[in-house]
Amino acid sequence: MQNDCVYTFYVKTGSGFKAGTDSKITLTLVDGLGLSTWVPDLEQWGLMGPSHDYYERGNIDAFSGRGPCIGSPICRLNLTSDGSGRRHGWYCDYVEVTSTGPRRPCSQTIFYVDRWLATDAPPFNLTVVLDGCGRVEAGRQGRNGAFIVQEAKRSSAA
Repeated sequence: MQNDCVYTFYVKTGSGFKAGTDSKITLTLVDGLGLSTWVPDLEQWGLMGPSHDYYERGNIDAFSGRGPCIGSPICRLNLTSDGSGRRHGWYCDYVEVTSTGPRRPCSQTIFYVDRWLATDAPPFNLTVVLDGCGRVEAGRQGRNGAFIVQEAKRSSAA
């Protein structure tokens, strides 16, 4: 516990039809050296109260918990839905991660997921991995100093 860091997440669910989910969401965070920390059930870290319905259409949900410290910036996200529940499909807009710990500066990364985690909607997968670790030296940062990770936009022309 002495070397644990505090991780805070803001997760934005899309506002489209059926964007919310009842599935269990897990995530793994990775730094540039390959060190990782795993959250097996993100809802267990929820800050919105015991009766809150997480991952619903248009919501920004807040989560926080302690886990092993990894380096900064956090540059890779593995986000997975277990596909359970009445409505398994989920459209995630973004995951914002802030981490801090003993004798460590605060670090922030925003992962623009912008896709379905579903078996019945493209890309027909319950897992997404966003990896910006190869670009850490490039220092891609937003206006507020956060490290930004997103996939290159696909052209609609083939």
